[in-house]
Amino acid sequence: MRRLSRSFKIAHTFVRYRLDTFFEELPLPWYLRMLLYLMPWRYLVKAELPRGVRLRLALESLGPVFIKFGQMLSTRRDLLPDDIANELKRLQDNVPPFAGKDAQRIIEKALNQPVSQLFSAFDVEPMASASVAQVHKSTLLDGREAVVKVIRPGIDKTIRKDIALLYTLARAVHAAWHEGRRLRPVEVVIEYEQTLIDELDLRKEAANGSQLRRNFESSDILYVPEIYWDLTRQNVLVMERIHGIPVAEVEQLVAQGTDLKLLAERGVEIFFTQVFRDSFFHADMHPGNIFVSRTTPYDPRYIAVDFGIIGSLTAEDQNYLARNFLAFFTRDYRQVAQLHIDSGWVPANTNVTAFETAIRSVCEPIFNKPLKDISFGQVLLGLFQTARRFNMEVQPQLVLLQKTLLNIEGLGRQLYPDLDLWQTGKPFLEQWMKDRVGPKAAYQAVKTQAPDWLDKMPHVPQLVFDALAQIKNQPYTEHQRAVEQQAKREAERKTRRNKRVAACMIIVMGLWFGHDGAREWMDNLAPIGWALGGLAVWLLAG
Repeated sequence: MRRLSRSFKIAHTFVRYRLDTFFEELPLPWYLRMLLYLMPWRYLVKAELPRGVRLRLALESLGPVFIKFGQMLSTRRDLLPDDIANELKRLQDNVPPFAGKDAQRIIEKALNQPVSQLFSAFDVEPMASASVAQVHKSTLLDGREAVVKVIRPGIDKTIRKDIALLYTLARAVHAAWHEGRRLRPVEVVIEYEQTLIDELDLRKEAANGSQLRRNFESSDILYVPEIYWDLTRQNVLVMERIHGIPVAEVEQLVAQGTDLKLLAERGVEIFFTQVFRDSFFHADMHPGNIFVSRTTPYDPRYIAVDFGIIGSLTAEDQNYLARNFLAFFTRDYRQVAQLHIDSGWVPANTNVTAFETAIRSVCEPIFNKPLKDISFGQVLLGLFQTARRFNMEVQPQLVLLQKTLLNIEGLGRQLYPDLDLWQTGKPFLEQWMKDRVGPKAAYQAVKTQAPDWLDKMPHVPQLVFDALAQIKNQPYTEHQRAVEQQAKREAERKTRRNKRVAACMIIVMGLWFGHDGAREWMDNLAPIGWALGGLAVWLLAG
């Protein structure tokens, strides 16, 4: 019953915000287009607001799960027009908090102790609330300040019900609209479902935070708060409380004398370090998750929180991206096209010249701007959109990377509008490539693999003897194989000859039985003759 009620709510929202207008310019089948034009609300409800605004308001009215779905869609600029993607970025989790006493009960059940024995102080009034969880201030028994993140009660059931409805809508789009299949709606929902399910397990977020903290343990440019594992469970996470200025509060940063140019450049450095040194990057770096330390504003330091979404790249992905960026900014489009083919991102039979021409047509207008005005994120987006026309399937980790890069660019240029992302990132990429293919990389590879080589060394003599024996016996093996193949061919020839003899005999019998109509009993056997003739043809064909 509740699912039916929810379906009516979605239908009402669809009509109220005239979401049917999204389908007007699409090549729908004639029967769906006729059905759309016959809907009575088209003449009763006007679509006065821009389509992106109407979609955003509709998702906000449907609640947390649809809001987060819209937020995720806003990162898929390879699928959406810019006006819709930009509007979806404005979606906010304006979710009222649940009762602090409920949060306290969840904590006590998860940790099997009263809150008074777990903390020296616990604030039942939440300091922040979102769609999946909310956060409370607390003080540990040893006096350290902490925050407690608690999963919203019953949210898992709500998520699963709304996800089921999203699957229904996605399958309907896939079945009813041929062009909609290119958007892969079911795959998008699958990806979203996995992201939400991961967010329901705070141990995964805690593990991500611990790893990121280790990666930047001695760093002066990024601080990651400590996770208190002894107080962390699937639905409760306790971590060090940080004090900083939200990175979007530029006026506060200016007021404390922060070096904004250095801060913006360090944001780029953090991104490239995470992607290329660690292959483990914070993929949800929107302003609400990034703070700036209040200490040493002349030597600014970032603070990161919320580690629910983390991206990772393989060595092949890293190499692909670094070489592509370098080739892009030297305008070597042939190299870009060849890299795509060599990396397996587009089919091996792709016409390299046609692919190069397509990439050039996208990138040349970008390079008419000064380098400082060129967006890394837009270059990557243009690359993905062009490659999709050549059957490139964009991988989830690259979509996360694109989203993170756009966030970093937006933050950096908000802090320092003249930030030249290329000048900041190019030396890092060039040094990374040298380290990867130079003597240092060779030494590191030997150092890493030496224990494995030493372990296998005692087996080398036997492997050598086995290989020599195999080579020695190879001529006999080849001769034996040739004899077997010759015997097989001879047997096949005999079989075909026997079939032809039998077929000839059957044809003669067929002609005899099928054409001697003077005798009545023979006439009755005519069908048998034709059947035997058909059998002969079959044997000859064999």
